[in-house]
Amino acid sequence: MIPGGRARRALLWLAVHATAVAIGVMFLAPLAFMLLTAVMTDRQALSGDLWPRGPHLANFAEVFSGDMIRWTVNSTVYAGLSTLFMLVSSVPVAYALARFRFRGRNLALVVVISAMMLPPQVTMVPLYIVWARFGLTGTLWPLIIPQLFGDAFSIFLLRQFLVTIPREYADAARVDGCGELRTMLRVVLPMAKPALAAVALFQFFYCWNDYFRPLVYADPDHWTLAIGVATFRAAHHVEWNLTMAATLLTILPVLVVFFLAQRVFIQGVTLTGVKG
Repeated sequence: MIPGGRARRALLWLAVHATAVAIGVMFLAPLAFMLLTAVMTDRQALSGDLWPRGPHLANFAEVFSGDMIRWTVNSTVYAGLSTLFMLVSSVPVAYALARFRFRGRNLALVVVISAMMLPPQVTMVPLYIVWARFGLTGTLWPLIIPQLFGDAFSIFLLRQFLVTIPREYADAARVDGCGELRTMLRVVLPMAKPALAAVALFQFFYCWNDYFRPLVYADPDHWTLAIGVATFRAAHHVEWNLTMAATLLTILPVLVVFFLAQRVFIQGVTLTGVKG
Protein backbone atom coordinates (compact mmCIF):
# COMPACT_ATOMS: atom_id res chain seq x y z
CA MET A 1 0.00 0.00 0.00
CA ILE A 2 1.44 3.32 -1.05
CA PRO A 3 1.47 5.85 1.80
CA GLY A 4 -0.90 8.73 1.36
CA GLY A 5 1.86 11.35 1.33
CA ARG A 6 3.78 9.58 -1.44
CA ALA A 7 0.62 9.09 -3.49
CA ARG A 8 -0.25 12.78 -3.18
CA ARG A 9 3.26 13.77 -4.25
CA ALA A 10 3.02 11.44 -7.24
CA LEU A 11 -0.34 12.88 -8.27
CA LEU A 12 0.95 16.43 -7.79
CA TRP A 13 4.00 15.69 -9.93
CA LEU A 14 1.79 14.18 -12.63
CA ALA A 15 -0.53 17.21 -12.55
CA VAL A 16 2.38 19.65 -12.85
CA HIS A 17 4.07 17.70 -15.65
CA ALA A 18 0.95 16.43 -17.42
CA THR A 19 1.64 18.42 -20.58
CA ALA A 20 5.26 17.28 -20.76
CA VAL A 21 4.22 13.66 -20.17
CA ALA A 22 1.58 13.86 -22.90
CA ILE A 23 4.07 15.34 -25.38
CA GLY A 24 6.63 12.70 -24.42
CA VAL A 25 4.12 9.92 -25.07
CA MET A 26 3.24 11.46 -28.44
CA PHE A 27 6.91 11.39 -29.48
CA LEU A 28 7.74 7.96 -28.04
CA ALA A 29 4.62 6.12 -29.25
CA PRO A 30 5.72 5.99 -32.93
CA LEU A 31 9.16 4.72 -31.90
CA ALA A 32 7.60 2.03 -29.71
CA PHE A 33 5.23 1.00 -32.53
CA MET A 34 8.19 0.86 -34.94
CA LEU A 35 10.22 -1.31 -32.59
CA LEU A 36 7.36 -3.72 -31.88
CA THR A 37 6.49 -4.08 -35.56
CA ALA A 38 10.15 -4.62 -36.48
CA VAL A 39 10.29 -7.85 -34.39
CA MET A 40 7.03 -9.31 -35.76
CA THR A 41 6.60 -11.91 -38.47
CA ASP A 42 5.12 -10.97 -41.85
CA ARG A 43 1.69 -12.39 -40.96
CA GLN A 44 1.55 -10.80 -37.52
CA ALA A 45 2.60 -7.38 -38.87
CA LEU A 46 -0.48 -7.41 -41.13
CA SER A 47 -2.78 -8.35 -38.25
CA GLY A 48 -4.24 -6.14 -35.56
CA ASP A 49 -1.79 -7.31 -32.89
CA LEU A 50 0.19 -4.60 -31.15
CA TRP A 51 2.52 -6.92 -29.20
CA PRO A 52 4.74 -9.50 -30.91
CA ARG A 53 4.14 -13.13 -29.92
CA GLY A 54 7.89 -13.69 -29.99
CA PRO A 55 10.81 -11.50 -31.09
CA HIS A 56 11.59 -12.27 -34.71
CA LEU A 57 15.12 -10.84 -34.83
CA ALA A 58 15.80 -12.40 -38.22
CA ASN A 59 14.18 -9.31 -39.72
CA PHE A 60 17.24 -7.22 -38.85
CA ALA A 61 19.61 -9.79 -40.34
CA GLU A 62 17.55 -9.87 -43.53
CA VAL A 63 17.51 -6.07 -43.78
CA PHE A 64 21.11 -5.31 -42.83
CA SER A 65 22.81 -7.07 -45.71
CA GLY A 66 23.88 -6.28 -49.23
CA ASP A 67 22.74 -2.84 -50.32
CA MET A 68 21.90 -1.69 -46.79
CA ILE A 69 25.55 -2.02 -45.76
CA ARG A 70 26.68 0.01 -48.77
CA TRP A 71 24.05 2.69 -48.10
CA THR A 72 25.18 2.91 -44.47
CA VAL A 73 28.82 3.32 -45.51
CA ASN A 74 27.87 6.02 -48.04
CA SER A 75 25.81 7.92 -45.45
CA THR A 76 28.62 7.67 -42.89
CA VAL A 77 31.21 8.96 -45.36
CA TYR A 78 28.93 11.76 -46.55
CA ALA A 79 27.89 12.92 -43.08
CA GLY A 80 31.32 12.44 -41.49
CA LEU A 81 33.41 14.22 -44.13
CA SER A 82 30.85 17.02 -44.52
CA THR A 83 30.89 17.65 -40.77
CA LEU A 84 34.69 17.60 -40.62
CA PHE A 85 35.11 19.93 -43.61
CA MET A 86 32.44 22.28 -42.25
CA LEU A 87 34.25 22.65 -38.94
CA VAL A 88 37.63 23.23 -40.60
CA SER A 89 36.26 25.97 -42.87
CA SER A 90 33.57 27.62 -40.71
CA VAL A 91 35.45 28.01 -37.44
CA PRO A 92 38.09 30.50 -38.74
CA VAL A 93 35.40 32.60 -40.46
CA ALA A 94 33.24 32.70 -37.34
CA TYR A 95 36.29 33.56 -35.23
CA ALA A 96 37.21 36.44 -37.52
CA LEU A 97 33.66 37.84 -37.49
CA ALA A 98 33.48 37.58 -33.70
CA ARG A 99 36.94 38.70 -32.61
CA PHE A 100 38.41 40.98 -35.29
CA ARG A 101 37.43 44.59 -35.93
CA PHE A 102 37.78 45.45 -39.61
CA ARG A 103 36.01 47.53 -42.18
CA GLY A 104 33.11 45.65 -43.74
CA ARG A 105 32.66 43.21 -40.87
CA ASN A 106 28.95 43.98 -40.49
CA LEU A 107 28.49 43.72 -44.25
CA ALA A 108 30.16 40.30 -44.21
CA LEU A 109 27.80 39.20 -41.44
CA VAL A 110 24.82 40.39 -43.50
CA VAL A 111 26.10 38.35 -46.46
CA VAL A 112 26.33 35.25 -44.24
CA ILE A 113 22.77 35.76 -42.97
CA SER A 114 21.54 36.33 -46.54
CA ALA A 115 23.17 33.07 -47.63
CA MET A 116 21.16 31.28 -44.93
CA MET A 117 17.93 32.50 -46.54
CA LEU A 118 18.87 31.30 -50.04
CA PRO A 119 17.03 28.03 -50.87
CA PRO A 120 19.39 25.33 -52.17
CA GLN A 121 17.01 24.63 -55.07
CA VAL A 122 17.83 28.07 -56.51
CA THR A 123 21.47 27.14 -57.15
CA MET A 124 20.91 23.46 -57.92
CA VAL A 125 20.95 23.68 -61.74
CA PRO A 126 24.04 25.91 -62.18
CA LEU A 127 25.95 23.94 -59.56
CA TYR A 128 25.03 20.67 -61.25
CA ILE A 129 26.40 21.98 -64.53
CA VAL A 130 29.65 23.00 -62.81
CA TRP A 131 30.12 19.62 -61.14
CA ALA A 132 29.24 17.81 -64.38
CA ARG A 133 32.07 19.65 -66.14
CA PHE A 134 34.44 18.47 -63.42
CA GLY A 135 33.18 14.92 -63.95
CA LEU A 136 32.04 14.46 -60.33
CA THR A 137 28.33 13.84 -60.90
CA GLY A 138 27.26 10.35 -59.95
CA THR A 139 29.21 10.58 -56.68
CA LEU A 140 28.75 12.29 -53.33
CA TRP A 141 31.72 14.64 -53.78
CA PRO A 142 29.58 17.54 -55.09
CA LEU A 143 27.87 17.48 -51.68
CA ILE A 144 31.06 17.12 -49.61
CA ILE A 145 33.54 19.47 -51.30
CA PRO A 146 31.41 22.66 -50.89
CA GLN A 147 31.71 22.27 -47.11
CA LEU A 148 35.36 23.28 -47.47
CA PHE A 149 34.06 26.77 -48.27
CA GLY A 150 32.02 27.11 -45.08
CA ASP A 151 28.39 26.78 -44.07
CA ALA A 152 26.42 29.97 -43.46
CA PHE A 153 24.28 28.61 -40.64
CA SER A 154 27.28 27.12 -38.82
CA ILE A 155 29.28 30.33 -39.20
CA PHE A 156 26.44 32.40 -37.76
CA LEU A 157 25.83 30.02 -34.85
CA LEU A 158 29.52 29.84 -33.97
CA ARG A 159 29.93 33.59 -34.25
CA GLN A 160 27.03 34.15 -31.84
CA PHE A 161 28.73 31.92 -29.28
CA LEU A 162 32.25 33.29 -29.73
CA VAL A 163 31.18 36.88 -29.02
CA THR A 164 30.09 35.76 -25.53
CA ILE A 165 33.64 34.70 -24.60
CA PRO A 166 35.42 37.58 -22.80
CA ARG A 167 38.23 39.14 -24.78
CA GLU A 168 40.45 39.16 -21.68
CA TYR A 169 41.29 35.49 -22.23
CA ALA A 170 42.63 36.16 -25.72
CA ASP A 171 44.45 39.29 -24.53
CA ALA A 172 46.18 37.32 -21.79
CA ALA A 173 47.27 34.69 -24.34
CA ARG A 174 48.74 37.38 -26.60
CA VAL A 175 50.66 38.85 -23.67
CA ASP A 176 52.14 35.39 -23.10
CA GLY A 177 53.35 35.38 -26.70
CA CYS A 178 50.62 33.41 -28.47
CA GLY A 179 49.84 34.28 -32.06
CA GLU A 180 46.30 34.61 -33.36
CA LEU A 181 46.11 31.05 -34.65
CA ARG A 182 47.43 29.58 -31.41
CA THR A 183 45.09 31.79 -29.38
CA MET A 184 42.14 30.51 -31.39
CA LEU A 185 43.16 26.84 -31.14
CA ARG A 186 44.43 26.74 -27.55
CA VAL A 187 42.33 29.36 -25.75
CA VAL A 188 39.08 30.22 -27.52
CA LEU A 189 38.01 26.94 -29.13
CA PRO A 190 38.32 24.83 -25.94
CA MET A 191 35.81 27.21 -24.35
CA ALA A 192 33.56 26.93 -27.42
CA LYS A 193 33.11 23.13 -27.25
CA PRO A 194 29.31 23.36 -26.71
CA ALA A 195 28.90 25.47 -29.87
CA LEU A 196 31.24 23.22 -31.85
CA ALA A 197 29.26 20.17 -30.76
CA ALA A 198 25.97 21.87 -31.66
CA VAL A 199 26.97 22.83 -35.22
CA ALA A 200 28.64 19.43 -35.74
CA LEU A 201 25.45 17.60 -34.72
CA PHE A 202 23.27 19.86 -36.85
CA GLN A 203 25.48 19.21 -39.87
CA PHE A 204 25.73 15.46 -39.24
CA PHE A 205 21.98 15.05 -38.80
CA TYR A 206 21.23 17.15 -41.89
CA CYS A 207 23.56 15.10 -44.08
CA TRP A 208 22.41 11.79 -42.62
CA ASN A 209 18.77 12.60 -43.38
CA ASP A 210 19.43 14.37 -46.70
CA TYR A 211 17.30 12.89 -49.49
CA PHE A 212 17.00 15.54 -52.19
CA ARG A 213 20.64 16.34 -52.96
CA PRO A 214 21.98 12.74 -53.07
CA LEU A 215 19.01 11.87 -55.29
CA VAL A 216 20.12 14.59 -57.74
CA TYR A 217 23.86 13.88 -57.78
CA ALA A 218 24.51 10.26 -56.77
CA ASP A 219 24.16 7.13 -58.88
CA PRO A 220 22.78 3.89 -57.31
CA ASP A 221 26.26 2.83 -56.16
CA HIS A 222 26.52 6.01 -54.06
CA TRP A 223 23.00 6.16 -52.68
CA THR A 224 22.61 7.06 -49.02
CA LEU A 225 20.29 5.51 -46.44
CA ALA A 226 17.59 8.12 -47.04
CA ILE A 227 17.25 7.03 -50.67
CA GLY A 228 17.95 3.39 -49.90
CA VAL A 229 15.17 3.04 -47.33
CA ALA A 230 12.68 4.63 -49.74
CA THR A 231 13.77 2.14 -52.41
CA PHE A 232 13.61 -0.71 -49.89
CA ARG A 233 10.07 0.30 -48.95
CA ALA A 234 8.96 0.32 -52.60
CA ALA A 235 10.51 -3.12 -53.17
CA HIS A 236 8.87 -4.78 -50.16
CA HIS A 237 5.42 -3.19 -50.45
CA VAL A 238 3.36 -4.46 -47.47
CA GLU A 239 6.14 -6.22 -45.55
CA TRP A 240 5.83 -3.73 -42.73
CA ASN A 241 8.06 -5.66 -40.35
CA LEU A 242 11.01 -5.38 -42.75
CA THR A 243 10.23 -1.74 -43.50
CA MET A 244 10.13 -0.87 -39.80
CA ALA A 245 13.35 -2.81 -39.18
CA ALA A 246 15.11 -0.87 -41.95
CA THR A 247 13.77 2.44 -40.63
CA LEU A 248 14.85 1.58 -37.08
CA LEU A 249 18.38 0.74 -38.23
CA THR A 250 18.48 4.06 -40.10
CA ILE A 251 17.55 6.26 -37.14
CA LEU A 252 19.47 4.25 -34.53
CA PRO A 253 22.87 5.96 -35.14
CA VAL A 254 21.21 9.39 -34.94
CA LEU A 255 19.53 8.55 -31.64
CA VAL A 256 22.78 7.18 -30.16
CA VAL A 257 24.81 10.23 -31.22
CA PHE A 258 22.17 12.64 -29.91
CA PHE A 259 21.79 11.02 -26.49
CA LEU A 260 25.56 10.77 -26.03
CA ALA A 261 25.99 14.48 -26.81
CA GLN A 262 22.63 15.73 -25.55
CA ARG A 263 23.93 17.86 -22.68
CA VAL A 264 26.64 19.68 -24.62
CA PHE A 265 24.32 20.04 -27.63
CA ILE A 266 21.56 21.75 -25.62
CA GLN A 267 24.13 23.93 -23.87
CA GLY A 268 25.56 25.05 -27.19
CA VAL A 269 22.17 25.90 -28.68
CA THR A 270 21.12 27.75 -25.52
CA LEU A 271 24.23 29.91 -25.18
CA THR A 272 24.52 31.00 -28.82
CA GLY A 273 21.85 33.68 -28.41
CA VAL A 274 23.10 35.26 -25.19
CA LYS A 275 24.87 38.17 -26.87
CA GLY A 276 24.74 39.59 -30.41
